[in-house]
Amino acid sequence: MKTSNFNFNLPDHLLAKYPAENRDEARLMVLNRKDQTIEHKLFKDVIDYFDEKDLFIFNNTKVFPARLYGNKEKTGAQIEVFLLRELDREARVWDVLVDPARKIRIGNKLFFTEDESLVAEVIDNTTSRGRTLRFLFDGSYEEFREKLNSLGETPLPKYIDRPVEPEDEERYQTIYAEVEGAVAAPTAGLHFSKHLLKRLEIKGIDFANITLHVGLGTFNPIEVEDISKHKMECEQVIINQENADIINAAIEEKRRICAVGTTTMRAIETSVSSNRRLSPFEGWTNKFIYPPYDFGIANAMITNFHTPKSTLLMMIAAFAGKDFILEAYHEAIKEEYRFYSYGDAMLIL
Repeated sequence: MKTSNFNFNLPDHLLAKYPAENRDEARLMVLNRKDQTIEHKLFKDVIDYFDEKDLFIFNNTKVFPARLYGNKEKTGAQIEVFLLRELDREARVWDVLVDPARKIRIGNKLFFTEDESLVAEVIDNTTSRGRTLRFLFDGSYEEFREKLNSLGETPLPKYIDRPVEPEDEERYQTIYAEVEGAVAAPTAGLHFSKHLLKRLEIKGIDFANITLHVGLGTFNPIEVEDISKHKMECEQVIINQENADIINAAIEEKRRICAVGTTTMRAIETSVSSNRRLSPFEGWTNKFIYPPYDFGIANAMITNFHTPKSTLLMMIAAFAGKDFILEAYHEAIKEEYRFYSYGDAMLIL
């Protein structure tokens, strides 16, 4: 399978810079794999496709304000620091991306506050833009994280070419976000409102939660033509026994099981056993799902509209069929659906 097989022309104006005014009133394209049909709905209509005891699996990761701005010692040059992952809690060591990277070398210090209460020292180069920083802060770990959060900015994807607004702190977060650790939102879940969740609950639909802390790798382009040679970045996954039991009960009873988002699908497929049951798991995944692929747990999924040649598009092509997905995407462009993180949604049955 080639990367070019997943290319299409996406007009720039269809990349959503803002979400729908009401979460559950984004547009929803419904794909039926069996009948090969396409319907056009609103997201709140998703409830009509599920019955009592069907199951939604959510990714309850929580986005933290990962983008900081500091000043380089001596020159005062402003440097963007994007926090990727915490390597050592006690030593306050983090993997980060810096921009512009050419100015930042091992031994440099970055100052994030005028009173110099938060300083970082560069202790390693990891990639062309990657650095390892040790933060210097006189206070407890809780106070340190509070300081990072107060200085940090909501990490909207770079393609959303506008300043971050105060409202983004709330709207770039699912309403069920609970476990902090993501630097990008699990965007399919952004469409669920409190009202819609309550309606689903009243209908008797069950919920399960897994955690996958979304990293920037979700935006990485594929730079090889043979997609089997692409390497995914690792992301942390947590699936506890309680939620594995809920999901396995739904499998046993042959209910409809809907994975909300590609991150949820990636997490459960990382820990599916040979007998198609979900095992508890805590660790890291670099799983890359592309056609052909035999899915083990979910028989429905909700996802946003993805960019050309992306790993996310390849996953949903594996789930729905490549030709059917590309047909649906051409329809979405014709009907002016909104794409990517703040865009519209797709339900695949």
